[in-house]
Amino acid sequence: MGRELKQSYFKKIMSIRGMGQVLTVTVGLAVLFIVFGFLNPTFASSKNIGNLLRQIAPIVLIGIGQSFVLITGNIDLSIGSVVGMSCMISATLMTKGVNPWVAVVITIICCLSVGFINGELVAKCKLPPFIATLGTMTISRGIAQIVNNNYNTDSIGEGAKTFRDIFYYGKTLGLYNTIWIAIILWAVFNFLLSRTRTGRHIYAVGSNIEASKLSGVSIVGTTVKAYLVSSFCAAVVGLIICATSGMGTMDAGNMYEMYAVAASVIGGVSTLGGQGILLGTIIGAAIWGVLQNGLQFAGAPVAIRNIVIGIIVVVSVLLDVVVRSGKPKRKNESSGKVGFKLKA
Repeated sequence: MGRELKQSYFKKIMSIRGMGQVLTVTVGLAVLFIVFGFLNPTFASSKNIGNLLRQIAPIVLIGIGQSFVLITGNIDLSIGSVVGMSCMISATLMTKGVNPWVAVVITIICCLSVGFINGELVAKCKLPPFIATLGTMTISRGIAQIVNNNYNTDSIGEGAKTFRDIFYYGKTLGLYNTIWIAIILWAVFNFLLSRTRTGRHIYAVGSNIEASKLSGVSIVGTTVKAYLVSSFCAAVVGLIICATSGMGTMDAGNMYEMYAVAASVIGGVSTLGGQGILLGTIIGAAIWGVLQNGLQFAGAPVAIRNIVIGIIVVVSVLLDVVVRSGKPKRKNESSGKVGFKLKA
């Protein structure tokens, strides 16, 4: 009886869409960790593990945002520039004497506006997501540059010490607060995606947009929500970068759209939409972090690290396309008819 229950539980876990790839990449992560630990024992030291987790946390956050958008069948190229915009707006406000927490609120509102615009352009105006977010990527980077007259900011000062401790330097229960921020936001957004009607609608839009329309799902509203999550996560990462350096830098978030896609697709989120879980995003971000950190300990130059990550992303997407295209279509899909009703 107990064995049957275990088998039933295992089947239930494996039935979750995207869980198979999550388990596969988890094994890959373990292998990478063992290999790099063998090559350089310092890699597995407690000090390096703590720093590695803090390095991974921002990638987890932007990966969460990108995962929401990818599951709807879209993409957000503006996410890295929104990170830079967040860093520069918050730092500029603080150097001008604005209370750090007021600056945080204003920054998040500004970044959310980019997410709202992205969602409207893609869902309501029918712009291809690549073009829409490429445009807002350029605009957001321009805002990051112009907010302090094309200069990086001065130090945000001692008045922002609490802000810096909460977002980067401080510890709670032995873990850096940056890690706690990633854990808390992951738990919130994982619940939203896996346990709520909004999450079901996000998967539905990515799986079959026409069927979703007929089932009463608001395509515009759902798409906007996904992009809002993406811009919110980018805003938080920008605040973390600001707290880390103690100043605003115009190139903050550069290449982060690549890191976001890497964390998502390596972790099993499909670029074709409708598939993936946020647990995989954590594993994907961890693989990115372990590769970067491990190759650094191995003495590999930055160029080689970037090439390796790029190859892994391409292979991950290619495998997803091959697997998804090789699946037999449902009878109702092949006949052009909609055969399910989404529970709203």
